[in-house]
Amino acid sequence: MSAVIDHHAHDHDHDHHAPTGWRRWVFATNHKDIGTLYLLFAFAMLMIGGVLALIIRAELFQPGLQVVNPELFNQLTTMHGLIMVFGAIMPAFVGFANWMIPLQIGAADMAFARMNNFSFWLMIPAALMLAGSFFMPGGAPAAGWTLYAPLTLQMGPSMDAGIFALHILGASSIMGSINIIVTILNMRAPGMTLMKMPMFVWTWLITAYLLIAVMPVLAGAITMTLTDRHFGTSFFNPAGGGDPVMYQHIFWFFGHPEVYIMILPAFGIVSHIIPAFSRKRLFGYASMVYATGSIAILSFIVWAHHMFTTGMPVTGQLFFMYATMLIAVPTGVKVFNWIATMWKGSMTFETPMLFAVGFLFVFTMGGFTGLILSIAPVDTQLQDGYYVVAHFHYVLVAGSLYAMFAGFYYWVPKWTGVMYNETRGKIHFWWSLISFNVTFFPMHFLGLAGMPRRYADYPMQFADFNMWASVGAFAFGIAQVYFFLFIVWPTMRGIGEKAPAKPWEAAEGLEWEVPSPAPFHTFETPPKLDATATRVVG
Repeated sequence: MSAVIDHHAHDHDHDHHAPTGWRRWVFATNHKDIGTLYLLFAFAMLMIGGVLALIIRAELFQPGLQVVNPELFNQLTTMHGLIMVFGAIMPAFVGFANWMIPLQIGAADMAFARMNNFSFWLMIPAALMLAGSFFMPGGAPAAGWTLYAPLTLQMGPSMDAGIFALHILGASSIMGSINIIVTILNMRAPGMTLMKMPMFVWTWLITAYLLIAVMPVLAGAITMTLTDRHFGTSFFNPAGGGDPVMYQHIFWFFGHPEVYIMILPAFGIVSHIIPAFSRKRLFGYASMVYATGSIAILSFIVWAHHMFTTGMPVTGQLFFMYATMLIAVPTGVKVFNWIATMWKGSMTFETPMLFAVGFLFVFTMGGFTGLILSIAPVDTQLQDGYYVVAHFHYVLVAGSLYAMFAGFYYWVPKWTGVMYNETRGKIHFWWSLISFNVTFFPMHFLGLAGMPRRYADYPMQFADFNMWASVGAFAFGIAQVYFFLFIVWPTMRGIGEKAPAKPWEAAEGLEWEVPSPAPFHTFETPPKLDATATRVVG
């Protein structure tokens, strides 16, 4: 079989050498190079967003105003949210998609290679504009990452820069999604039917449709904000007959599917890792696919659970409460399937599996707190408090970010050709897991005790939990610097034990059928697949 693999990997290698130097990256059209660019960009933005978070936590270390004034504090919370969501998590998953989807479906590359390049490079000016808004007159936007009116109508010129940056990032997302959909639907290897596709490919196909559906909604909301600010309209201005609550409806119609855009690819990654290290096939593949689709559809009818305190009629509250509870069912199906996959498997706990199991445990906690927040009378008390902050960080950090770490450790031997250092990987895992929980678990109690979010100061009774949260946050931040310096950097430079084509014995999928590192051009001749569509046959 290795001869067949070699033939697919190096078919036209003699006339397709990889370009070198800066041109390779600036003019990149190869899906692997663009995937690498996305991942590096996302990590840089994670670090910037992380620094903002640490300034926030330094201020909240003890009562009183120590580090920043309340105005700058609100700018930091707003920019932390925007940078993490649009600059770190979403681009990182697009990086995984670029790297892995062509390899997993046996395609030579993404469908639209030049558009792929364009959609990446659009992000750089957008990120510079977002981060640079701190240096504009009046400072960065300070309306919260949700950009609620009427605050947005009162901000300085940085709000316009923020709106423009989000438009550009949205255009990048839409182009990336079109590329992913066309690649998956048109470029699968012969014999790979939709129901034989890897779970990561399925989750990204559904995510891409979600992105195309909701990014224009966000664009509409922020364009209406822009015209209210400069062109005399009154969409959200009550003085002219507008309604600020209408902004919330439009924003959350984007915002709730957006939450699933940030978690569905994570489900896909975990659905590869748990079977590989349990040495079993994924339990209930078809139900996983249908559950993913159900989550995507239901995500469009639950948006107003973010708005229980806006004066919504009781009928509306009941509808959104029950719809939100309903979305727990397909999510629970996934968790059950992952646990059933591990059940009686011969499990080993290398770093990818540790992060996958850590994801499972901590993401489920985040899911349960979401279920609690779906109960309208409970949410009325907890709305806009630290319980909500704890909930969505459990979902997005312990969910999305942990799954990305798991995916990195799982696939990095294929990307770089070298194995990461297992001991360092385990240190990174335990350090991240413990410091994360020290940071965000106390926030549940702060929220239950009534501490509101986005405040730079607080009374004495909240001091102890805030101190612990700040200590944990700094430890978590240092863990990610450790990850880059001692794991990412050495593997990128090729330092480490050479990786075989298939470093994980029970891993399935076409990506393990090509050499490590994956050659610059793979699958120029479509591979012939066996009945399971996971292996190449001669």
